[in-house]
Amino acid sequence: MKKLRTTISNWFDRLDDRWRAMPVKKQHRYTLLLFAGYALLSVIVLIKVCYDVAQSDNNITIEHIENPIIRQNKSPIFPQDSITTILKRKMYER
Repeated sequence: MKKLRTTISNWFDRLDDRWRAMPVKKQHRYTLLLFAGYALLSVIVLIKVCYDVAQSDNNITIEHIENPIIRQNKSPIFPQDSITTILKRKMYER
């Protein structure tokens, strides 16, 4: 784990050295380019959200919440008790 941390730290140090070695005018250009890309992506997402909200014709239906346990107990097949089955067999064996 320490080796991975050291490797990543060294990689970031090299990137920082390369960034600082770059002329300020080029740093400024890269920063503006990244900001413009971020702003463009943000505007596209906002337009998409506004479009989706404007196109929404779905009505919300409000219903009561049903208990899932009660719904499970309404099965058409009634479970048979194994004790009564065994007792009935013993009664009819004679």
